[in-house]
Amino acid sequence: MFTPEKTISKPPNTLRSIRAIILSSWFNVLLVFIPISWAINFALPDQYTLIFVLTFLAIIPLAKLLAFATDELSIRVGQTLAGLLNATLIIALAKCELTIVQSSLVGSILSNLLLVLGMCFFAGGMRFSEQGFGQSAVQLNSSLLTISVIAVLLPGAFKMALQGQPASTESSTDYEILKTSRGVAIILLFIYGSYLVFQLFSHKALYEDDSADVQQTKGYAGQNPWLQLRLYRRKNAKSVQSPLPAGDEEAAFNHVVPTEGTHSERESESIGDTDPEIDPYMSVPVSLGLLVFVTVLVAVTAEFLVDSISGLTESGAISQEFVAVILLPIVGNAAEHVTAVTVSVKDKLTLSLGVAVGSSIQIALFVIPFMVTLAWIMGKRLTLLFDPLESVVMFLSVLTVNYVVQDGKSNWLEGMVLMCLYLIVAVTFWFYPGTSLTEMFVN
Repeated sequence: MFTPEKTISKPPNTLRSIRAIILSSWFNVLLVFIPISWAINFALPDQYTLIFVLTFLAIIPLAKLLAFATDELSIRVGQTLAGLLNATLIIALAKCELTIVQSSLVGSILSNLLLVLGMCFFAGGMRFSEQGFGQSAVQLNSSLLTISVIAVLLPGAFKMALQGQPASTESSTDYEILKTSRGVAIILLFIYGSYLVFQLFSHKALYEDDSADVQQTKGYAGQNPWLQLRLYRRKNAKSVQSPLPAGDEEAAFNHVVPTEGTHSERESESIGDTDPEIDPYMSVPVSLGLLVFVTVLVAVTAEFLVDSISGLTESGAISQEFVAVILLPIVGNAAEHVTAVTVSVKDKLTLSLGVAVGSSIQIALFVIPFMVTLAWIMGKRLTLLFDPLESVVMFLSVLTVNYVVQDGKSNWLEGMVLMCLYLIVAVTFWFYPGTSLTEMFVN
């Protein structure tokens, strides 16, 4: 877990590391929107639309920098631990109004399982015919998600079973659901602790790229259709002239893609292995500092974004249910989205699954039950009673993802199916008004 996969050369000094951060992406020019959005939030707090646009633009470069820091850590501590650190920091610093928290947590699971995982499969499928990953580890993760979904469904079924019975009153039913939720939350936390021991210590080899359980990644046999489409569009663009002939450009692209073998390394743009060392862009202290600093900026900026969205929902232009289930998870998990998709193109599907599926497990098995337990300690009556539509959609999403990943391979069509399913969910929640059953505090 802590041993690098290849030999790492001497890290650069602090000055060179900072220079690498500044020049890491053209998205860094959007960093100027951070102070602008903060200033507008304090100077014009009633301009919700303007604040929303500015804070959204400010989060984009922060997400890219967070992906850059995570990728640097992955070459030193391993892809599994890097994905765990990224997801944990974002979840731990997320803030939201209490009435929206429950729906936004469900939305985070949906966006990670459908949108992020679908984008990873689709982006990787544009370069590789098939990408392999650890089948046993993914199946285990799917089982854990299924258990968490069952735990979420049970309180709702409990309430429905007791409704209409003469011996059960509304207050007694709510009190029984409260006690059930606290007991289930403790069991889920125990499962999550066991999962961490399994992933990081006893069976950490299952989550590595060189595991015997990982399927081989395959390139396209013959010509890459996505490359041919790009070349066709370039030929028909009269104002744009390619610097290379079509045959030379295609050969150069196909040289990048290995037709058969294991995952490619981040430092190489070809399949050759002439350089036995990895050249890091940043030192470890700078990478950790960048990860923490950017995550704090994301948390503060996201809080302003949440406040602006709350103002938009009060105007009636958009429903609170759509904001909580769709918009907030996309914005709040933007860094995870960028990280997962970026590394999937580099054929690091293990890290992509660690960020997308791993963060979903953290929400389902740790964040939700931890909130119930923490509220118990604080004397708050917090339950696991979720909106029925949200619970059903989450269960069906976990079931669909389980079918998609059961063969240990991915392609672009599977990614498109997951993304289209997420669009179906988004359309459904656009018209869904919500229900009072989503109240987290039992009076």
